Amino acid sequence: MPSTQDTILTTWWLNESSTVPKDKRKGFNSVVILGAWLLWKQRNSCVFEGANPTVNGLVKMFEDELQLWGMAGARGLAALRQVGH
Repeated sequence: MPSTQDTILTTWWLNESSTVPKDKRKGFNSVVILGAWLLWKQRNSCVFEGANPTVNGLVKMFEDELQLWGMAGARGLAALRQVGH
């Protein structure tokens, strides 16, 4: 989770990515990219369509999209699900 001192996403991302085990790094990167993409889409919905997003709605959208990415073959995501197993 980025701290309040992390003002540049790429700086946080590179720092955190280096701490993730190599076999889980692709999945981690996919999750970061997906999160950024969904935030951007929500921002555009607010600006251009007057949407009023909720955190719960964004989390649901993230979960749904994450499942679709996995079904589409984002293999790195499967490695993340094995955390703690």
